[in-house]
Amino acid sequence: MAMTTSHMPRPSFYNSQGIRFSQKPSWFRAQPRTKLNPSVNIKASAGVRKEDIVIVGAGIAGLATAVSLRRLGIGSVVLEQAASLRTGGTSLTLFKNGWRVLDAIGVADTLRGQFLEIQGMAVNSEDGRELRSFKFKDEDQTQEVRAVERRILLETLANELPPETVRFSSKLGKIQSSENGETLLQLTNGTTLLAKIVIGCDGIRSPIAKWMGFSEPKYAGYSAFRGLGVYPDGQPFAANVNYIYGRGLRAGYVPVSPTKVYWFICYNSPSSPGPKITDPALLRKQAKELVNNWPEELIRLIDLSPDETISKTLLVDRWLWPGLSPPASTGKVVLVGDAWHPMTPNLGQGACCALEDSVILTKKLANAIKS
Repeated sequence: MAMTTSHMPRPSFYNSQGIRFSQKPSWFRAQPRTKLNPSVNIKASAGVRKEDIVIVGAGIAGLATAVSLRRLGIGSVVLEQAASLRTGGTSLTLFKNGWRVLDAIGVADTLRGQFLEIQGMAVNSEDGRELRSFKFKDEDQTQEVRAVERRILLETLANELPPETVRFSSKLGKIQSSENGETLLQLTNGTTLLAKIVIGCDGIRSPIAKWMGFSEPKYAGYSAFRGLGVYPDGQPFAANVNYIYGRGLRAGYVPVSPTKVYWFICYNSPSSPGPKITDPALLRKQAKELVNNWPEELIRLIDLSPDETISKTLLVDRWLWPGLSPPASTGKVVLVGDAWHPMTPNLGQGACCALEDSVILTKKLANAIKS
């Protein structure tokens, strides 16, 4: 339901535009930024490596930013805390804004050849009644929609970078500002870097965002099972997004390639659903129980999903309020992607916005460097 002014709480303080709001609720209250000694003087030494641009995180946002910078002749270092690319997860949906970015950085055609273009969407009730269906091109002739395997997207981006760009097993331990505007990054492996520019692409639970004063992302009130069904002899579905809605529950599936189909189940759940479950057999069992009386093809998709593709996650986001939330940059430290604006997957824009962030920031950085 859309919010109207009658639903707004009574005002008692002002934002920077002079608009009054009530006492800030805890779910969007920013955390105080770590206070640092403003006079600290950090100089490069034998134990400190100087870098021009350091990107923290080798996910979609981090790798796309590094590739964008390299396309303009600007080098960077990418720090990744894992020992290798984190290629887990299933698929993500890219709309035309995401594909425009991939075109701009030169990898779109490599990906297009591997994934089906989705033609439209069908929305059904749990008993099989069609509630709505449409073609994407009928809504927007320029629209382009494909479900892309996260693993392949990351590997494609990484392959555009020189091998030494991404430094694995490099977890950020501490971040500190210097008096000359540079930033000291201390890693848990003992490495210390002094960076002119730091780009935080370190995901939903970003330590850099916390250091900049952003609040923790908040639980959205529902969780999701996700997986990737594999049909070695060819999957049987038309290239459409298929949504199924029930009471407090929704599910969907979308073909990714001629042999793979991404599926998800979202359901309302308490904010404390208990300990994290990692056993694939138990995850599969719980997912099937949620849709036990739903269309058979959904059950079969779950059965055909390899263990490593099945996951369950609590969905979170962070609302950004103009004049109230911290800015996306502090000095020469800036956030990109989920580190800045985590969003729930039902928007279908998480990866697209991360890609857009990367090229917009790159353009601004390139102009600043040249000037």
